[in-house]
Amino acid sequence: MAQNLRDFASRIPGGGRGAGAALKLALGAGALMYAVKESIYTVDGGQRAIIFSRLGGIQPDTILAEGIHVRIPWFQYPIIYDIRAKPRKIASLTGSKDLQMVNIALRVLSRPNIQTLPAMYQQLGLDYDERVLPSIVNEVLKSVVAKFNASQLIVQRAQVSLLIRRDLMQRANDFNIILDDVAITELSFSKEYTAAVEAKQVAQQEAQRAQFLVEKAKQEQRHKIVQAEGEAMAASMLGEALSKNPGYLKLRKIRAAQSVAKTMSVSQNRIYLNSDSLLLNLQDLDFTKGSDAVFLSQKKK
Repeated sequence: MAQNLRDFASRIPGGGRGAGAALKLALGAGALMYAVKESIYTVDGGQRAIIFSRLGGIQPDTILAEGIHVRIPWFQYPIIYDIRAKPRKIASLTGSKDLQMVNIALRVLSRPNIQTLPAMYQQLGLDYDERVLPSIVNEVLKSVVAKFNASQLIVQRAQVSLLIRRDLMQRANDFNIILDDVAITELSFSKEYTAAVEAKQVAQQEAQRAQFLVEKAKQEQRHKIVQAEGEAMAASMLGEALSKNPGYLKLRKIRAAQSVAKTMSVSQNRIYLNSDSLLLNLQDLDFTKGSDAVFLSQKKK
């Protein structure tokens, strides 16, 4: 730009000395502003800068923090790194110990190691995460998942996650990359394995239900046996009571008559029935005929 202004000034016909001085002043001011603009640069928040010199290359001991900095135009220029943690989701298809295919996905928070930015730029460049993370994540996932069966990956998910986190952090540290967090976001199996697991669960539930029905039948059988034994014992005791004391039968009739009378007393309907069939004829001689006959037969014996 300064050279263009000089060429323009040379084509202007000779005039007053004041105009020439003003033009030279403008040219000087423009050159100065351009030099200042090219000499100053800003490192924003969450960034760091390293310096590349055309004379000596990357300066390994220079890592500039946030703020305004000065450089030598044309000879030096800054390389800006974003040092904030960046999330990245990486999926991998791998095999388990029992040869089941597993779809597993990780969410990784990564950032560069600030102290090694010059070396990182020389080895990996600015797109270090694109160059390194997909390969090392797949490598670590395949090595860790191969140590577990498919069922263990579900039951021992916390342990699997810790192993992946530890191995992946160690592997990333070789490339001067810091991992703030590693988390399993997806863990799925093939359709065939999922169907087999569901069928197994259904079979187990059916077996448990059949076992429950068997136990229920056994309990009902035991209940019926106990009930039959109780009824037989009750019948035996009732026969023994009648043989020893015929008045017991009369007492049972009186209690039955009390129950019938109580039911009829609380009923709102009017009932006309034979008192003999309802055991309400307590004063009748026929009421005690059966018990008296039993008593006479016992007495004759």
